[in-house]
Amino acid sequence: MSNAAELYARIENDHDLSKGLFRQALQNPSGALNSICEIGKELGLPVTLQEVKDHLNSLEDETSKQWLVKARGGL
Repeated sequence: MSNAAELYARIENDHDLSKGLFRQALQNPSGALNSICEIGKELGLPVTLQEVKDHLNSLEDETSKQWLVKARGGL
């Protein structure tokens, strides 16, 4: 599993964190992506912006697609 996939799974399993990132993405998509990279660094799962974008674009579930539609400006 890539760092981006592992990080996404951890964020997805933390309701408060995922909700906060979603809200941030609505107002500041690139800031949300930067926050995801910072969270990865803190958790020992370093990722680049491109790795995060590539992983999010590869997801097939409806919840993620909705997040992507809202955050599209940063992707």
